[in-house]
Amino acid sequence: MTTPDSKANNYGILIDYEYCTNCHTCEVACKKVLDLPQGQYGIKVLEDGPRKNTLGKWEWTYVPLPTDLCDLCAERTAEGRLPSCVHHCQSGIMYYGTLEELAVKLAEKPKMVLFSK
Repeated sequence: MTTPDSKANNYGILIDYEYCTNCHTCEVACKKVLDLPQGQYGIKVLEDGPRKNTLGKWEWTYVPLPTDLCDLCAERTAEGRLPSCVHHCQSGIMYYGTLEELAVKLAEKPKMVLFSK
């Protein structure tokens, strides 16, 4: 038997951070949906770099990171809608689906992270 909690545990968000442009749209959309106060985030874009690696190449990476406040937009997804961060991502780098579906996509390329509740 599938309960709402067990269903939520089977879903996640896959983030292809290689192409994140640091627009923060995911943060803004999430804060609006969850009505979070200043300084609180359901998802936060972290920055790594700029730095030169051992191959002489410069790296500057942005990684959208869901926090403990993220509930995968339970109300939205219960209505068949995408989580707000996924829906509003301007780079189209975020995907919502079952963990099985997302794991297949994750295996296709590096620089992706999978978040589940």
